[in-house]
Amino acid sequence: MSEVRGIALEEMEIGLSAEAVRTVTEDDLDMFAKVSGDYNPVHMDEEFARKTPFRGRIAHGALVASYISGVLGNQLPGPGAIFLGLNMRFFHPTRIGDEVRTRVEVKSVDLKSRKAVMDCTCYVGEKLTMQAEAEVMVRKQRRASTD
Repeated sequence: MSEVRGIALEEMEIGLSAEAVRTVTEDDLDMFAKVSGDYNPVHMDEEFARKTPFRGRIAHGALVASYISGVLGNQLPGPGAIFLGLNMRFFHPTRIGDEVRTRVEVKSVDLKSRKAVMDCTCYVGEKLTMQAEAEVMVRKQRRASTD
C-alpha cells in the first residue's frame, strides 16, 4: 500500500476538494450489518424490501455516510484527521450495484481551533443521494528537525 500524505492545516484552502468512487456490493451490506448490528430487513431481505416504498433492498444510510469518512481519512485532510461531527440528509436510496461518487470540499478553516468544516456529497449518476456537513480536526504541519 502506498503512503498517503494528506493535507496539513496550514495547507487547507476553501474550495479544495477530493473525491472517491465506490460500487455498493452485497458483501458491503452483509459486512456492514455484522459490524453495526443493523439487520433491518429493508437492507437484508429482498422479499421484505420489495413490499416497502423502496421496492427492493437499499444500502444502510450509515454505510453510504462511511464513504465520507474514507475520503476524509485517506485524502482530504487525510491521515491524522479526527472526525468530530457529521450532519447529514438523505434524498434517494442507494442500492446494490450503484456506483457512489463521494466528494468533500473545504467550506471553512479555523487555524486557532485546528478545525475545518467540509461540504460532503454522494451521487449515484447525476442524482444527489446524500448531502452532509462534516467537522474535522486537522493535523498541523510538521516542523523540520533541527538536528
